[in-house]
Amino acid sequence: MAIKIKARVKERPAKEIFIDTEYIRLDAALKLADAVQSGGHAKIVIQDGEVKVNGEVCTMRGKKLRDGDTATVPGLNIIVRKR
Repeated sequence: MAIKIKARVKERPAKEIFIDTEYIRLDAALKLADAVQSGGHAKIVIQDGEVKVNGEVCTMRGKKLRDGDTATVPGLNIIVRKR
């Protein structure tokens, strides 16, 4: 008999990250927002389908996020803003 355990992740408020360029890659955005510890950690989180971009699961590390896009990882919403 298998036992399932559900963990509750405390929601943190949305975090805005600011870019000076046209876009930022998803993995870099996660690092900039302190949602992951390293690029390798970002790769795993993205490939495991734990990240949503604009409400849809995204498994592409190089996904380009532009002004107004949102990325969501468990417990954190990230909003991209252009300066």
